[in-house]
Amino acid sequence: MLVYPAVAAESSQPRKLSRLKELVSLEGVRDNQLIGYGLVVGLAGTGDKRQTVFSAQSLSNLLERMGVTVAPTALQAKNTAAVMVTATLPPFAQPGIRVDVTVAAMGDSSNLQGGLLLLTPLKAANGQVFAVAQGPVVTGGFVASGGSGNAQTVNHPTTGRVPSGAIVEAAPPSVLNPSELRLQLKHSDFTNASRVSALINHSFSEPGRPLAKALNAGLITVTIPPDFSERQVEFFALIENLSLAVDRTAKIIVNERTGTIVMGKEVRITPVSILHGNLTVEVETSYDVSQPAPLSSGETTVIPKVGVGVQAEKARNINLQEGASVDDLVRALIAIGSTPRDIIAILQNLQAAGALDAGLEVI
Repeated sequence: MLVYPAVAAESSQPRKLSRLKELVSLEGVRDNQLIGYGLVVGLAGTGDKRQTVFSAQSLSNLLERMGVTVAPTALQAKNTAAVMVTATLPPFAQPGIRVDVTVAAMGDSSNLQGGLLLLTPLKAANGQVFAVAQGPVVTGGFVASGGSGNAQTVNHPTTGRVPSGAIVEAAPPSVLNPSELRLQLKHSDFTNASRVSALINHSFSEPGRPLAKALNAGLITVTIPPDFSERQVEFFALIENLSLAVDRTAKIIVNERTGTIVMGKEVRITPVSILHGNLTVEVETSYDVSQPAPLSSGETTVIPKVGVGVQAEKARNINLQEGASVDDLVRALIAIGSTPRDIIAILQNLQAAGALDAGLEVI
Protein backbone atom coordinates (compact mmCIF):
# COMPACT_ATOMS: atom_id res chain seq x y z
CA MET A 1 0.00 0.00 0.00
CA LEU A 2 1.14 3.52 -0.80
CA VAL A 3 1.32 5.99 2.08
CA TYR A 4 0.57 9.57 1.05
CA PRO A 5 1.85 12.27 3.44
CA ALA A 6 -1.20 14.49 2.85
CA VAL A 7 -3.58 11.76 4.01
CA ALA A 8 -1.42 10.84 6.98
CA ALA A 9 -1.24 14.48 8.06
CA GLU A 10 -5.00 14.94 7.83
CA SER A 11 -5.71 11.81 9.85
CA SER A 12 -3.61 13.12 12.74
CA GLN A 13 -5.55 16.36 13.06
CA PRO A 14 -8.46 16.47 15.52
CA ARG A 15 -10.92 17.70 12.90
CA LYS A 16 -14.29 16.22 12.17
CA LEU A 17 -14.17 13.74 9.30
CA SER A 18 -16.70 13.68 6.47
CA ARG A 19 -17.64 10.69 4.36
CA LEU A 20 -17.11 10.85 0.62
CA LYS A 21 -20.81 10.07 0.29
CA GLU A 22 -21.53 13.65 1.43
CA LEU A 23 -18.75 15.19 -0.68
CA VAL A 24 -18.95 13.57 -4.13
CA SER A 25 -21.51 12.22 -6.55
CA LEU A 26 -21.12 9.75 -9.40
CA GLU A 27 -21.21 11.26 -12.89
CA GLY A 28 -24.24 10.01 -14.80
CA VAL A 29 -26.24 9.31 -11.63
CA ARG A 30 -28.65 12.23 -11.29
CA ASP A 31 -32.26 13.21 -10.75
CA ASN A 32 -34.54 13.94 -13.69
CA GLN A 33 -37.32 16.53 -13.62
CA LEU A 34 -40.75 15.69 -15.01
CA ILE A 35 -43.67 17.93 -15.90
CA GLY A 36 -47.25 17.44 -17.03
CA TYR A 37 -50.56 19.21 -17.55
CA GLY A 38 -53.66 17.85 -15.86
CA LEU A 39 -57.04 18.49 -14.33
CA VAL A 40 -58.13 18.48 -10.70
CA VAL A 41 -61.82 17.72 -10.15
CA GLY A 42 -64.06 17.49 -7.11
CA LEU A 43 -63.53 21.06 -5.90
CA ALA A 44 -66.33 22.66 -3.90
CA GLY A 45 -67.00 25.52 -6.29
CA THR A 46 -63.42 26.83 -6.06
CA GLY A 47 -62.32 25.75 -9.53
CA ASP A 48 -61.51 27.86 -12.60
CA LYS A 49 -63.99 30.49 -13.75
CA ARG A 50 -65.16 31.18 -17.30
CA GLN A 51 -62.18 33.49 -17.86
CA THR A 52 -59.84 30.46 -17.85
CA VAL A 53 -60.72 29.03 -21.25
CA PHE A 54 -58.13 26.24 -21.38
CA SER A 55 -59.61 24.34 -18.41
CA ALA A 56 -62.98 24.11 -20.18
CA GLN A 57 -61.22 23.04 -23.39
CA SER A 58 -59.27 20.35 -21.50
CA LEU A 59 -62.43 19.06 -19.83
CA SER A 60 -64.19 18.94 -23.20
CA ASN A 61 -61.32 16.92 -24.72
CA LEU A 62 -61.35 14.52 -21.77
CA LEU A 63 -65.07 13.92 -22.08
CA GLU A 64 -64.75 13.39 -25.83
CA ARG A 65 -62.18 10.62 -25.28
CA MET A 66 -64.73 8.96 -23.02
CA GLY A 67 -67.50 9.16 -25.61
CA VAL A 68 -69.25 12.32 -24.42
CA THR A 69 -69.25 15.27 -26.84
CA VAL A 70 -69.74 18.68 -25.24
CA ALA A 71 -68.67 22.02 -26.70
CA PRO A 72 -66.18 23.92 -24.50
CA THR A 73 -68.37 27.03 -24.62
CA ALA A 74 -71.24 25.07 -23.10
CA LEU A 75 -69.21 24.02 -20.04
CA GLN A 76 -69.24 25.92 -16.77
CA ALA A 77 -67.66 23.45 -14.35
CA LYS A 78 -66.76 25.33 -11.19
CA ASN A 79 -65.44 22.13 -9.61
CA THR A 80 -62.56 21.68 -12.11
CA ALA A 81 -59.16 23.38 -12.19
CA ALA A 82 -56.32 23.17 -14.71
CA VAL A 83 -53.01 22.42 -13.01
CA MET A 84 -49.34 21.89 -13.74
CA VAL A 85 -47.92 18.70 -12.27
CA THR A 86 -44.21 18.29 -11.48
CA ALA A 87 -42.14 15.45 -10.06
CA THR A 88 -38.51 14.48 -9.56
CA LEU A 89 -37.50 11.07 -10.89
CA PRO A 90 -34.63 9.63 -8.83
CA PRO A 91 -31.74 7.82 -10.53
CA PHE A 92 -32.18 4.10 -11.21
CA ALA A 93 -35.94 4.37 -10.57
CA GLN A 94 -37.47 1.15 -11.83
CA PRO A 95 -40.92 0.83 -13.44
CA GLY A 96 -43.58 0.34 -10.81
CA ILE A 97 -42.13 2.42 -7.98
CA ARG A 98 -44.02 5.49 -6.77
CA VAL A 99 -42.82 9.09 -6.39
CA ASP A 100 -44.46 12.20 -4.96
CA VAL A 101 -45.85 14.89 -7.26
CA THR A 102 -46.57 18.58 -6.77
CA VAL A 103 -49.72 20.17 -8.18
CA ALA A 104 -50.14 23.93 -8.79
CA ALA A 105 -53.16 25.79 -10.15
CA MET A 106 -52.68 27.51 -13.52
CA GLY A 107 -55.89 29.54 -13.80
CA ASP A 108 -57.99 31.49 -11.32
CA SER A 109 -58.90 28.60 -9.05
CA SER A 110 -58.84 29.82 -5.44
CA ASN A 111 -58.46 26.50 -3.64
CA LEU A 112 -57.43 22.94 -4.55
CA GLN A 113 -58.54 21.52 -1.20
CA GLY A 114 -60.31 18.17 -1.52
CA GLY A 115 -59.53 17.87 -5.24
CA LEU A 116 -58.66 14.72 -7.19
CA LEU A 117 -55.92 14.79 -9.81
CA LEU A 118 -56.93 12.85 -12.92
CA LEU A 119 -54.55 10.60 -14.81
CA THR A 120 -51.69 12.83 -16.01
CA PRO A 121 -48.65 11.74 -18.05
CA LEU A 122 -45.38 13.22 -16.84
CA LYS A 123 -42.73 13.95 -19.45
CA ALA A 124 -39.02 14.77 -19.39
CA ALA A 125 -37.37 17.52 -21.40
CA ASN A 126 -37.08 15.20 -24.41
CA GLY A 127 -40.86 14.66 -24.48
CA GLN A 128 -40.74 11.03 -23.34
CA VAL A 129 -43.29 9.89 -20.76
CA PHE A 130 -41.56 8.43 -17.70
CA ALA A 131 -44.43 8.38 -15.19
CA VAL A 132 -48.19 8.87 -14.80
CA ALA A 133 -49.80 10.62 -11.84
CA GLN A 134 -53.23 10.39 -10.26
CA GLY A 135 -54.69 10.73 -6.78
CA PRO A 136 -56.14 13.05 -4.12
CA VAL A 137 -54.45 16.41 -3.63
CA VAL A 138 -53.24 17.39 -0.15
CA THR A 139 -52.89 21.16 0.17
CA GLY A 140 -51.73 21.48 3.79
CA GLY A 141 -53.88 24.60 4.14
CA PHE A 142 -57.43 25.83 3.84
CA VAL A 143 -59.62 28.85 3.14
CA ALA A 144 -62.50 29.63 5.52
CA SER A 145 -65.04 32.22 4.37
CA GLY A 146 -67.69 33.84 6.51
CA GLY A 147 -70.33 36.48 6.04
CA SER A 148 -69.69 40.12 5.13
CA GLY A 149 -66.60 39.24 3.14
CA ASN A 150 -64.67 37.84 6.13
CA ALA A 151 -62.19 35.09 5.22
CA GLN A 152 -59.13 33.39 6.64
CA THR A 153 -56.43 31.64 4.61
CA VAL A 154 -53.90 29.22 6.08
CA ASN A 155 -50.77 28.38 4.05
CA HIS A 156 -51.07 28.30 0.24
CA PRO A 157 -54.19 26.42 -0.89
CA THR A 158 -53.53 26.73 -4.66
CA THR A 159 -50.51 24.39 -4.45
CA GLY A 160 -50.62 20.84 -3.12
CA ARG A 161 -48.98 17.44 -3.25
CA VAL A 162 -50.08 13.94 -4.14
CA PRO A 163 -48.00 11.63 -1.90
CA SER A 164 -46.79 8.62 -3.90
CA GLY A 165 -49.12 9.81 -6.62
CA ALA A 166 -46.97 8.96 -9.66
CA ILE A 167 -46.06 5.49 -10.92
CA VAL A 168 -42.82 5.18 -12.89
CA GLU A 169 -43.43 3.70 -16.34
CA ALA A 170 -39.89 3.80 -17.76
CA ALA A 171 -36.45 3.72 -16.14
CA PRO A 172 -34.47 6.98 -16.51
CA PRO A 173 -31.15 6.89 -18.40
CA SER A 174 -28.11 6.45 -16.17
CA VAL A 175 -24.80 6.29 -18.03
CA LEU A 176 -21.98 4.44 -16.25
CA ASN A 177 -18.51 3.76 -17.64
CA PRO A 178 -17.59 0.09 -17.16
CA SER A 179 -13.87 0.83 -16.84
CA GLU A 180 -13.77 3.89 -14.58
CA LEU A 181 -15.76 5.99 -12.14
CA ARG A 182 -15.98 9.76 -12.52
CA LEU A 183 -16.54 11.44 -9.16
CA GLN A 184 -17.89 14.98 -9.09
CA LEU A 185 -17.26 17.14 -6.02
CA LYS A 186 -20.45 18.85 -4.88
CA HIS A 187 -18.37 21.95 -4.06
CA SER A 188 -15.36 22.36 -6.33
CA ASP A 189 -12.11 22.80 -4.45
CA PHE A 190 -8.55 21.96 -5.53
CA THR A 191 -7.44 20.96 -2.03
CA ASN A 192 -10.36 18.61 -1.47
CA ALA A 193 -9.99 17.10 -4.95
CA SER A 194 -6.34 16.33 -4.22
CA ARG A 195 -7.20 14.86 -0.82
CA VAL A 196 -9.95 12.64 -2.21
CA SER A 197 -7.64 11.34 -4.93
CA ALA A 198 -4.87 10.64 -2.41
CA LEU A 199 -7.29 8.90 -0.03
CA ILE A 200 -8.62 6.55 -2.73
CA ASN A 201 -5.08 5.71 -3.87
CA HIS A 202 -4.02 5.11 -0.28
CA SER A 203 -6.95 2.72 0.24
CA PHE A 204 -7.05 0.75 -3.02
CA SER A 205 -3.99 1.32 -5.22
CA GLU A 206 -0.96 -0.91 -5.55
CA PRO A 207 2.51 0.67 -5.21
CA GLY A 208 3.36 2.63 -8.32
CA ARG A 209 -0.08 2.15 -9.90
CA PRO A 210 -2.47 4.85 -8.65
CA LEU A 211 -6.13 4.39 -9.51
CA ALA A 212 -7.46 7.90 -8.81
CA LYS A 213 -6.50 11.11 -10.54
CA ALA A 214 -7.87 14.61 -9.95
CA LEU A 215 -8.51 16.17 -13.36
CA ASN A 216 -9.56 19.54 -11.95
CA ALA A 217 -11.12 21.08 -8.85
CA GLY A 218 -14.44 19.32 -9.40
CA LEU A 219 -13.73 15.98 -11.13
CA ILE A 220 -11.79 12.86 -10.11
CA THR A 221 -11.43 9.76 -12.28
CA VAL A 222 -11.00 6.36 -10.64
CA THR A 223 -9.96 3.31 -12.63
CA ILE A 224 -11.88 0.23 -11.51
CA PRO A 225 -9.45 -2.47 -10.25
CA PRO A 226 -9.57 -5.87 -11.96
CA ASP A 227 -10.91 -7.45 -8.76
CA PHE A 228 -13.99 -5.20 -8.99
CA SER A 229 -14.54 -5.28 -12.76
CA GLU A 230 -17.82 -7.15 -12.25
CA ARG A 231 -18.65 -5.47 -8.94
CA GLN A 232 -18.85 -1.74 -9.67
CA VAL A 233 -21.59 -1.14 -7.13
CA GLU A 234 -19.57 -2.77 -4.35
CA PHE A 235 -16.47 -0.76 -5.31
CA PHE A 236 -18.32 2.56 -5.24
CA ALA A 237 -19.93 1.60 -1.92
CA LEU A 238 -16.46 1.15 -0.44
CA ILE A 239 -15.31 4.49 -1.85
CA GLU A 240 -18.25 6.54 -0.61
CA ASN A 241 -17.78 5.24 2.94
CA LEU A 242 -14.19 6.50 3.16
CA SER A 243 -13.70 9.53 5.43
CA LEU A 244 -11.33 12.48 5.38
CA ALA A 245 -10.93 15.96 6.82
CA VAL A 246 -12.48 18.50 4.46
CA ASP A 247 -10.87 21.84 3.78
CA ARG A 248 -13.60 24.47 3.83
CA THR A 249 -13.47 27.98 2.42
CA ALA A 250 -13.62 30.72 5.01
CA LYS A 251 -16.77 32.63 4.16
CA ILE A 252 -19.23 34.95 5.87
CA ILE A 253 -22.81 35.11 4.61
CA VAL A 254 -24.73 38.30 5.30
CA ASN A 255 -28.43 38.87 4.64
CA GLU A 256 -29.04 42.61 4.96
CA ARG A 257 -32.80 42.24 4.51
CA THR A 258 -33.21 40.17 7.65
CA GLY A 259 -30.07 41.16 9.54
CA THR A 260 -28.81 37.55 9.57
CA ILE A 261 -25.09 36.70 9.74
CA VAL A 262 -23.69 33.18 9.28
CA MET A 263 -19.96 32.56 9.70
CA GLY A 264 -17.40 29.97 10.76
CA LYS A 265 -15.38 30.29 13.93
CA GLU A 266 -12.13 29.66 12.05
CA VAL A 267 -12.34 32.97 10.16
CA ARG A 268 -9.43 35.15 11.31
CA ILE A 269 -9.01 38.92 11.54
CA THR A 270 -5.69 40.77 11.38
CA PRO A 271 -4.89 43.11 14.30
CA VAL A 272 -7.20 46.10 13.96
CA SER A 273 -8.87 48.79 16.04
CA ILE A 274 -12.54 49.58 15.45
CA LEU A 275 -14.37 52.79 16.37
CA HIS A 276 -18.11 52.71 15.87
CA GLY A 277 -20.90 55.06 16.87
CA ASN A 278 -24.34 55.99 15.62
CA LEU A 279 -25.29 59.36 14.18
CA THR A 280 -28.98 60.32 14.37
CA VAL A 281 -30.42 63.23 12.37
CA GLU A 282 -34.04 64.15 13.14
CA VAL A 283 -36.01 66.64 11.07
CA GLU A 284 -39.29 67.76 12.68
CA THR A 285 -41.88 70.14 11.23
CA SER A 286 -44.44 71.93 13.44
CA TYR A 287 -47.14 74.41 12.43
CA ASP A 288 -48.03 77.71 14.19
CA VAL A 289 -51.11 79.80 13.49
CA SER A 290 -50.63 83.56 12.94
CA GLN A 291 -53.78 85.38 14.05
CA PRO A 292 -54.27 89.07 12.91
CA ALA A 293 -55.31 91.80 15.36
CA PRO A 294 -59.07 92.36 15.90
CA LEU A 295 -60.82 94.52 13.26
CA SER A 296 -57.70 94.50 11.06
CA SER A 297 -57.60 93.56 7.38
CA GLY A 298 -55.13 90.73 7.92
CA GLU A 299 -55.77 87.01 7.33
CA THR A 300 -55.17 84.02 9.52
CA THR A 301 -52.19 82.02 8.17
CA VAL A 302 -50.40 78.79 9.11
CA ILE A 303 -46.63 79.13 9.44
CA PRO A 304 -44.51 75.94 9.30
CA LYS A 305 -41.51 75.72 11.59
CA VAL A 306 -38.76 73.22 10.73
CA GLY A 307 -36.40 72.02 13.43
CA VAL A 308 -33.29 69.91 12.84
CA GLY A 309 -31.75 67.92 15.66
CA VAL A 310 -28.46 66.01 15.48
CA GLN A 311 -27.43 63.47 18.08
CA ALA A 312 -24.17 61.54 17.92
CA GLU A 313 -23.30 58.69 20.24
CA LYS A 314 -19.87 58.37 21.75
CA ALA A 315 -17.67 56.10 19.65
CA ARG A 316 -17.20 52.64 21.11
CA ASN A 317 -13.72 51.16 20.77
CA ILE A 318 -12.70 47.52 20.23
CA ASN A 319 -9.12 46.32 19.85
CA LEU A 320 -8.49 42.90 18.30
CA GLN A 321 -5.14 41.25 18.85
CA GLU A 322 -3.22 38.81 16.66
CA GLY A 323 -5.15 35.58 16.04
CA ALA A 324 -8.58 37.02 16.78
CA SER A 325 -11.50 35.35 15.01
CA VAL A 326 -14.79 36.71 13.74
CA ASP A 327 -16.44 34.91 16.63
CA ASP A 328 -14.33 37.01 19.04
CA LEU A 329 -15.32 40.15 17.15
CA VAL A 330 -19.03 39.40 17.23
CA ARG A 331 -18.94 38.57 20.93
CA ALA A 332 -17.18 41.85 21.66
CA LEU A 333 -19.64 43.84 19.56
CA ILE A 334 -22.64 42.21 21.22
CA ALA A 335 -21.13 42.96 24.62
CA ILE A 336 -21.15 46.70 23.88
CA GLY A 337 -24.73 46.63 22.58
CA SER A 338 -24.21 46.54 18.80
CA THR A 339 -27.15 45.46 16.65
CA PRO A 340 -26.90 42.93 13.80
CA ARG A 341 -26.92 45.78 11.28
CA ASP A 342 -24.01 47.43 13.10
CA ILE A 343 -22.10 44.15 12.85
CA ILE A 344 -22.89 43.85 9.13
CA ALA A 345 -21.56 47.38 8.49
CA ILE A 346 -18.40 46.66 10.49
CA LEU A 347 -17.74 43.39 8.63
CA GLN A 348 -18.08 45.18 5.29
CA ASN A 349 -15.63 47.86 6.42
CA LEU A 350 -13.18 45.21 7.66
CA GLN A 351 -13.19 43.53 4.28
CA ALA A 352 -12.66 46.89 2.53
CA ALA A 353 -9.69 47.54 4.84
CA GLY A 354 -8.16 44.14 4.04
CA ALA A 355 -8.36 42.98 7.67
CA LEU A 356 -10.79 40.09 7.08
CA ASP A 357 -9.28 36.77 5.98
CA ALA A 358 -12.51 35.45 4.47
CA GLY A 359 -14.93 36.01 1.66
CA LEU A 360 -17.92 38.21 2.46
CA GLU A 361 -21.04 37.27 0.51
CA VAL A 362 -24.12 39.49 0.75
CA ILE A 363 -27.43 37.85 -0.25
